[in-house]
Amino acid sequence: MQHPAEQSPLGKSSEYVSTYSPSLLFPISRATKWNELGLTASNLPYVGVDYWNCYELSWLTASGKPVVAIGEFAIPADSPNIIESKSFKLYLNSLNQSVFSSATELERVLEQDLSATAGAPVKVRVRTLVEVEADGVAKLPGTCIDDLDVNISNYEQPQPGLLRADAGQLVEESLHSHLLKSNCPVTGQPDWGTLVVQYKGSKLEHASFLAYLVSFRQHADFHEQCVERIFLDLQKLLQPELLTVYARYVRRGGLDINPYRSTHEQPVDNRRLVRQ
Repeated sequence: MQHPAEQSPLGKSSEYVSTYSPSLLFPISRATKWNELGLTASNLPYVGVDYWNCYELSWLTASGKPVVAIGEFAIPADSPNIIESKSFKLYLNSLNQSVFSSATELERVLEQDLSATAGAPVKVRVRTLVEVEADGVAKLPGTCIDDLDVNISNYEQPQPGLLRADAGQLVEESLHSHLLKSNCPVTGQPDWGTLVVQYKGSKLEHASFLAYLVSFRQHADFHEQCVERIFLDLQKLLQPELLTVYARYVRRGGLDINPYRSTHEQPVDNRRLVRQ
């Protein structure tokens, strides 16, 4: 079966355009992958957002002087479409030789174009380097499980059968791991990330969760779908009162993608990690 991104610029030689070209943006429907997970737009068991951060954002002032900044884009997790990452990069590069009167004008244009492509309102912040530097590097919550002594042999596809929990012990805890890796479903390039789980429910066996997480290592899927699959598998196992799953992926082509999924609305910390 052809992947929905096969018709996108991903994995193909592309000419870089340096003047404003919103037509470069390529939407990919979320519905195909939702169907694989047994979801529809009307029965999503989570709320959330996909945070994209651009470290190669630049444009020209009216005098012709270049400006560099960092772009922050918040795409709703229930938007009809995701925006294919290479098309996103090509679009952002098309701003390089384009004139904008201010960062505020650029934000307006970015929100207009990205919302049209995603099919839902996208929030944009154009931030100075000084602002982002002041934010510092985020410290992850809870316990890192990466030093657990675990025997692992499954790498090709997610293995929810590896997960174990103690239904007789209810806990509230946060776990994280830097060992998340999957592959791009079109190019096969590796996607490296850090995963965080915060929950209140049956106690998750940490070693089983680490083995499960590593089973994504050769799995081919986009960042958003990997996080949604992990959320659903944990929700089924733990029957939690509260569950939040998010990943902070290492940037590629000046963009990092950070999907957040949760049973409840909560503030999102979009500060970068040391690996980002």
